[in-house]
Amino acid sequence: MAAVAQARDLPGRSGIASAHPLATTAGYEVLRDGGNAFDAAVAVSAALAVVEPHSSGLGGGGFFLLYLADEDRYVFVDAREVAPGAASPSTYLDDAGQPVRAAALNGPLAAGIPGLAAGWQHVVDRYGRLPLARSLQSAIRYAEDGFPAYSRLALGVRFRRRVADQWPGFGEVFYPEGVNPEDGTAIVQQDLGNTLKRIAADGAAAFYRGELAAKMVDGVRAAGGNWTLDDLARYSVVERAPVVTQYFGNRIVTAPLPSSGGVAITTMLNILAGYSPAELTGAQGYHVIIESMRRAYRDRAEYLGDPAFTDAPLARLMHPDYATGLRAGIDLERATRSAELTGLWPEDTESRQTTHFSILDAEGNRVAATLTINGWFGSGFIPPGTGIILNNEMDDFSLAAANPNTFGLLGDAANAVAPGKRPLSSMSPTFVESDRGIAIVGTPGGSRIITMVFRAALAWMAGANADEMVALKRFHHQYFPDEVVHEPGAFSPEEFQSLTERGHLLRESRRPFGNMNVVTWDYSSNQVEAASDPRGAGEGRVY
Repeated sequence: MAAVAQARDLPGRSGIASAHPLATTAGYEVLRDGGNAFDAAVAVSAALAVVEPHSSGLGGGGFFLLYLADEDRYVFVDAREVAPGAASPSTYLDDAGQPVRAAALNGPLAAGIPGLAAGWQHVVDRYGRLPLARSLQSAIRYAEDGFPAYSRLALGVRFRRRVADQWPGFGEVFYPEGVNPEDGTAIVQQDLGNTLKRIAADGAAAFYRGELAAKMVDGVRAAGGNWTLDDLARYSVVERAPVVTQYFGNRIVTAPLPSSGGVAITTMLNILAGYSPAELTGAQGYHVIIESMRRAYRDRAEYLGDPAFTDAPLARLMHPDYATGLRAGIDLERATRSAELTGLWPEDTESRQTTHFSILDAEGNRVAATLTINGWFGSGFIPPGTGIILNNEMDDFSLAAANPNTFGLLGDAANAVAPGKRPLSSMSPTFVESDRGIAIVGTPGGSRIITMVFRAALAWMAGANADEMVALKRFHHQYFPDEVVHEPGAFSPEEFQSLTERGHLLRESRRPFGNMNVVTWDYSSNQVEAASDPRGAGEGRVY
């Protein structure tokens, strides 16, 4: 549910929405002690690294979209993981040249060089008011004192246990007696607490150099991984210009490459801009939205990758004239078959764990942050003595052309593995702005992140409040596989029949997807709202 507070020329109140109440509290405590939204973002992120370890953490990375109110300036902080120096496409291929998916998903070979610690340092040094150590206090306390397990965490442990049992560090934390945790079981992470204390004392440099870095590298290499101390020492955060697009008087500020979100959201909005409101209602409206998703994800597969390695034709892909051409191929009465579109398509056509939080402080500063270790508990590997669960982001690269990754996403040379390269991402922290006010939006959900953020933005622009945005029933199309995955109740029986008659293959998801967290500031009603997804266990709170 959403918390609500009154607003005037400035918000006057702060709103935080995150995936766990303890993380929301950690952010509040930093604001209470004189920090701003950027200090609070580090506190929330660090707390989530402890209490939501299946979704993000020091062994991963993420994106921080910032708005600096006193400068009226946007900043995108890219703390995405990078491929180790020894990584190459052949690392994840068998002798026949076929991808060995398990190598990119499980164990230390699956892990890219983490960026989160560097991201924390960058955000507080450039934009915060408090030292990094203050923003890490709550996370250290949660790690050392423990917190009660909850159903989503317990589910993740059960899901990953068969893999994690290969390396004892994981079980020592999450099932020390050999029994999977149940709701309420105390989860204590002493090694992680010590690691956080080291970073609090010596800054992020302690993560990338020195004793802690050596522990990580030694643990990774002993278990078959390929990290080096140079890989860690060379890691750096990159500041980028966000993608900014317009849609009927609304401004959308969102993620640039290596996130595919900004390009895809711009493409979809540009396609929709060519239709009248009457053409975008009911089943026909859903049909057009699905067709826009199909085309945006086709382009994602063919063109997008780390901008340091790939010269993607961004000006063309995000130009309204390009969308005009895409729109011309949409038949209002018939679904396009994805295989009919030029581009990648497999020769044989026979979870997504991330986290997002949104923050607005009383001075109007904002943060939309999406963080990840990729799959459930990432690679399932903890370097001994560190408490750090490593990511499995190497699966986000295209291991072979037209070979889908664990989320079913296709890719090509633009997203091929290369040393020091950032894998293409779907994480899409976003601001939506208009004369009505602002919405700070984002969600986990793997390949479905982009379409969830896209539809939440459309809902805000149509008048939805924060609660309605996070509760919106979801559907998704990503070019391949050629199907519309949807939550129960996303379509009425009449809409379902109409979409089916148009040729869409509709598949109901066995589980809800996403865990959206939204903060809004509505000028006309003078309200700040913070809402956390009813599908999750998070909390939205206004202070």
